[in-house]
Amino acid sequence: MGILDSLENNPALRSALGQLGAAVLPAVLNGVLGSNNQGGLSAIVAKLQQSGFGDQVKSWLGNGQNLPISADQLRAVLGSDTVRQLAARYNIPVDQLSQILAQELPKAVDQASPEGHLPHTA
Repeated sequence: MGILDSLENNPALRSALGQLGAAVLPAVLNGVLGSNNQGGLSAIVAKLQQSGFGDQVKSWLGNGQNLPISADQLRAVLGSDTVRQLAARYNIPVDQLSQILAQELPKAVDQASPEGHLPHTA
């Protein structure tokens, strides 16, 4: 579970979760990458590519530096309602959650694709 490990160690996310603690992090991540209308990491990657972020995704899948994606861009792709619902569910400010996801999604894709592509189960 490398994706969860990297997010659990993110100081900004730990701070954002406050009293809920890092134990809630897997649920937040599953809310974004899981079945809550997103379809998992592969579906989010496909949605990003279809939305014009193919260069960023390609950099995350390949070796080398990951190109950034902004919180606003990611929120537009995931859907403001999805991000807002997650933020409300875990009592995290929407802007803070969006920023953390924008920082961590490239790392998550990078870690999940050591061979340069996502496994079918991602």
